[in-house]
Amino acid sequence: MPTSSDSASRIADAAPQNTPPSDKPGGVLDRYFDITRRGSTVGAEIRGGVVTFVTMAYIVILNPIILSGTPDIEGTELSFAAVGAVTALTAGVMTILFGLVSRLPFAFAAGLGINAFVAFSMVGEVTWKEAMALVVINGLIIVLLAATGLRKLIFDAVPVQLKLAITVAIGLFIAFIGFVNSGLVTATGAASPPVGLGQGGSVATVPTLMFVLTLLLTGILVARKVKGGMLIGLVAGTVLSIIAEAIWHLGSAVDNPGGWGLTIPALDGSPVSVPDLSLIGAVDFGFDYGKVGIVALVMLVFTLVFSNFFDAMGTMTGLAKEAGLANEKGDFPRITSALIVEGVGAVLGGATSASSNTVFIESGSGIGEGARTGFANIVTGGLFLLAMFFTPLTSIVPSEVAAAALVIVGAMMMAQISHIDLSDFRVLLPVFLTTTIMPFTYSIANGIGAGFISWVVLHAVSGKGKTVSPLLWGVAAGFVVFFARGPIEALIGG
Repeated sequence: MPTSSDSASRIADAAPQNTPPSDKPGGVLDRYFDITRRGSTVGAEIRGGVVTFVTMAYIVILNPIILSGTPDIEGTELSFAAVGAVTALTAGVMTILFGLVSRLPFAFAAGLGINAFVAFSMVGEVTWKEAMALVVINGLIIVLLAATGLRKLIFDAVPVQLKLAITVAIGLFIAFIGFVNSGLVTATGAASPPVGLGQGGSVATVPTLMFVLTLLLTGILVARKVKGGMLIGLVAGTVLSIIAEAIWHLGSAVDNPGGWGLTIPALDGSPVSVPDLSLIGAVDFGFDYGKVGIVALVMLVFTLVFSNFFDAMGTMTGLAKEAGLANEKGDFPRITSALIVEGVGAVLGGATSASSNTVFIESGSGIGEGARTGFANIVTGGLFLLAMFFTPLTSIVPSEVAAAALVIVGAMMMAQISHIDLSDFRVLLPVFLTTTIMPFTYSIANGIGAGFISWVVLHAVSGKGKTVSPLLWGVAAGFVVFFARGPIEALIGG
C-alpha cells in the first residue's frame, strides 16, 4: 500500500498530459503506460494483473449463478454455460480496453448488485432480451453524461471529505464481502443478531479455516514487504485447499454445510471447454407496452443509471486513492476517458447478456500487489479471455481463499480515514453514514447517497448551505428519488 509520501509524490500524475515527453524513460511499453514514472515495474504490473484476476475469477461462476437461475415473464431462462462464456469474454475485452485507453489498473466485470437487480427485479416485468436492451440504454446514457462533461462536473462537486469517506467505505465493503464469502460471517436466520461468526459462533469448517490461514499468511508477507506477497498467499492458500479437499472430500456447501462456497478446489475431467457465445446480440428494443408501461421502464432505467453512475464513481475514487494516483481533489489521470469507457462497459455488457460491466473493487488487490498502470489490465483481461476456454481451471481457486485478499485490501483502504478531519459533526455524520451504510446494505450507491443527502441537509440547516455546490444539491435530490423509487413508482403507476 502506498504511504502518504508515496501518494504525495504521485499527485502530479493526475495530469500526465502536462509532463514533457523527455521526462519519460525509454521503451514503447514503458512510455505508453508510464510504468517507471508511476514507480512501478513490468514485473509488478504482471503480478498485480494476475492477483486481480485471481480475486475476480469467481465472477465467471457467480454471474451465471445469478443470471441463469431466474426465468423471465415468459418463462425463459439463460444458459449457465453461455452466461459464463460471455461473462469472461466481456470482462476480458472491457478490462483490456480500459487499460489501453485510461492506462489505469482498474479491471472490469459484470457488476454485482446490478446483475442481481436485473435478475430479481427487472425480469419480473420484462423478458431477458428486453432487460439487456435496458442495460444497453443505461450504458448509452452514462456515455452521454461522461462525454458532455456532466459526470466529471458532478465528480468535482463532491467534497474531498466525502471522496475519502467513499474510499474508506469501499474498503469496509470489500472486507465485508471477503468475510461473507469466507464463511467467517454468516446469516443467523434470526431477527437479532442478523449475522454471526461462522457456524454456531465458531470457525467450524475447513474452508473458513483455509481463509483464516491464507489471511494470516498473506498479512505476514505484506507486513514484511515481500514482493508478490499477495500472490504467494493466494497460491499457497489454494494449494492447501486442494490438499484439504483431496483428504476430506468436502464438496459443495449446497450438499454439505461444511463444504466449499462458490468453487471447489479440485479438477474433474478436462480443463478445457469450448465457449458458448450464443447470447451475443440477444437484445430486444421492441418493448411490449401491454405488459410493461412507460413509467415502469423509465424507473427501471433510472435505477440502473443511478446504481451504475455512483458505484463506478465511488470505486474509481477509492482505487485511485489506493494506488496513489489521485491528487488532493480526488482527480486521477485521464478521468474523462475513464468515465466514458466505463459507460461503454454497460453497453457491451447488455449487448452480450453478461449484464452491465463496471470497474471492480477487487482491482484493489492487484494495486496492493504493486499495479499502477493499465498494463496490469492487459494481463488481467488476457486471463479472462483465456478463462472462456479454461472455466474448470478458473474454478480451482476457492472463494474462501480469494476472500483473504479482499480483507487485506480492505484494511489497506481503511488507512485513508486518517486524512479526514472529523472534528466537525457536519463532516463526521455524512462520513459515518457513508462508511457504514455501504457495507451494511451491500451497495456502493446506497452509501454514497446517504452521505450526499446528509451532507447537504446538515450544511443547509447550519448556515453553510452556500458552500454546497448546486450540482450536489441536484444529486442529493436525485438520491431522494432513488431511495423512494418504490413508493413513487407505485404512486405514478396507480
